[in-house]
Amino acid sequence: MIEFSNLSIRMNANLLIDGFSFTLSPKMRVGIVGKNGTGKTTLFNTILGRLEPDKGDIYIPKNYVIAEVAQEIHDTSLTAFEYILSGDEELAELRKAEEKALLEEDGFAISDIHQQLERIDGYRADSRAYQLLKGLGFIEADYHKKVREFSGGWRMRLNIGKALMCRSDLLLLDEPTNHLDFETVVWVEDWLKNYGGSLMVISHDKEFLDNICTHIIHLNQQKATAYTGNYSDYLRLSAEKLAHQQALYEKNEKTRAHLQQFINRFGAKATKAKQAQSRVKALEKLEDIAPVVAENEFKFSFRTPDRLPDPLIRMDEVDFSYDGERNILQNINLTITPETRYGILGRNGEGKSTLIKLIAGELSTDQGLIVASEHLNVGYFSQHQVEYLRLDETPLWHIQQLDSTLITQEARNFLGSFGFHGEKVDEAIGPFSGGEKARLALAMIVYQKPNLLLLDEPTNHLDIEMREAIAIALQAFEGAVLMVSHDASLLKLCCDEFMLVAKKTLKPFKGDLDDYRDYLIEQNREANRKESGATEALIAPKKETSQQSREERKQLNNELRRITREKESAEKKIPKLEDQIGEIDAILGDPDTYNTHSPQAIEKLNADKETLETELMALEELWLNHSGRIEEINELI
Repeated sequence: MIEFSNLSIRMNANLLIDGFSFTLSPKMRVGIVGKNGTGKTTLFNTILGRLEPDKGDIYIPKNYVIAEVAQEIHDTSLTAFEYILSGDEELAELRKAEEKALLEEDGFAISDIHQQLERIDGYRADSRAYQLLKGLGFIEADYHKKVREFSGGWRMRLNIGKALMCRSDLLLLDEPTNHLDFETVVWVEDWLKNYGGSLMVISHDKEFLDNICTHIIHLNQQKATAYTGNYSDYLRLSAEKLAHQQALYEKNEKTRAHLQQFINRFGAKATKAKQAQSRVKALEKLEDIAPVVAENEFKFSFRTPDRLPDPLIRMDEVDFSYDGERNILQNINLTITPETRYGILGRNGEGKSTLIKLIAGELSTDQGLIVASEHLNVGYFSQHQVEYLRLDETPLWHIQQLDSTLITQEARNFLGSFGFHGEKVDEAIGPFSGGEKARLALAMIVYQKPNLLLLDEPTNHLDIEMREAIAIALQAFEGAVLMVSHDASLLKLCCDEFMLVAKKTLKPFKGDLDDYRDYLIEQNREANRKESGATEALIAPKKETSQQSREERKQLNNELRRITREKESAEKKIPKLEDQIGEIDAILGDPDTYNTHSPQAIEKLNADKETLETELMALEELWLNHSGRIEEINELI
């Protein structure tokens, strides 16, 4: 347990956080949100002891192990497997000690080391490291490649894997999904849900925060405000508070009406397809938080395309390979019309970005045809779009390069909708943050009035407010959209259908994004079960006698009866706890509560909910562990 007591933090002369108190309990998963510059990363650095608080204290228990994702890799001579494994520092020390003891034939030391390795599950460490590599998107051929051979994005994945390998009490993650695809994000979410320690994560990925967080801390105007629940719960509570501010009433209503028109328009033409219904629900959810959306400083819209030919582009029997050897895509058939809004799904390396590049004309086919309308105007946003910007030039210069007739004031007004105001418009972009450069690249695409948007991870480095602005702008966009993104919220809001790139083919995915998430999780778990079974089979000792076998079966049967009773007891208690939590949520979600209840009563309700949630998580974990163990025992007997 970590205690934040009346904590105040400064960066240089700027007060970022003032008077923050919070208790971080075991297994609590906390999302840290807020605009850039509000102190999110500074808070992490204070926890890690790199900065001293201006006032107050952070109590961290002795011998508490804190893991973080490093921003650099210093030793690039290690293999990917060795680097991941190095995340468990105690294991590394024990293995060194074991080598020394074996050389010295020190039996007592060897026995002691083996006991310690057993205590930390050291004999399964190699298997854990391989599972991390696979889960993070590395293929088997990558496992023993030198770290220096990987690109920056893949090195960040290695840093994530090293942090996850550490047997920590607290895990600090700063924008962990920025360099991941959707499929890997799903795997990380599943891993974090089963993480035994406390978690604090800075992220602009709303869906990621929704799926893993039990609490949210919002940093704004030097205050750190804690909310119980996930990101959606935080938004709902924030919206309720803002809705009571009369000054925002008119703006809120205008925003609601703006969003409702998209809901009505899309809902009227929506089929019974699960993807369409999911999008309607996502739009309704966005409409529910209109007061928060209305506060957003970013507001832009896509310019109306000059023409909307039908079809925009067609792919017929397209094959593609790199260097004529690595066959990536085969027999691809796809017709894109102005009504097309596809989310492109598929595991890393299957060819999602390759498909986008083929349509954008950046790659040429091996076989087949790509037929584009003469009036096709592609707006292509790639993962590396910012690399094409001139670092020595200004945002104003970049926009004026697109249109020599553009009046300077009109250019400034246009850039203002993307968050570039005042002197910022005339500054060279070299020192700009990754998010600011991404915003400029997006602004340039928007200005060119495309009728087909090809978006490959468009929200990388963007904060939540800009992601919301993109989502709203895309609702009104009159052209076609093909999108690859790890941002599930954006996919749900902006895509009518999903296409799956797998086994070198492109085919429709019939379910919605939640179905795809479940599909990926089950695939990952099945792969882990197979790998774990193979490993166990290799290291499992042979049964020495039939008498021993009978005794082991007896013990297993006794264990099976015991944990089955405990599992059934948990099954009965879990729904009752969920009902109790739901009752408290209903009270806290009622705006009248904050008028009729004292602050002390509201605080007690939150405390009661936290206690119930802790009990629920413990029961759910017991149920999950017992379910897995029951399966194992049934296989053994």
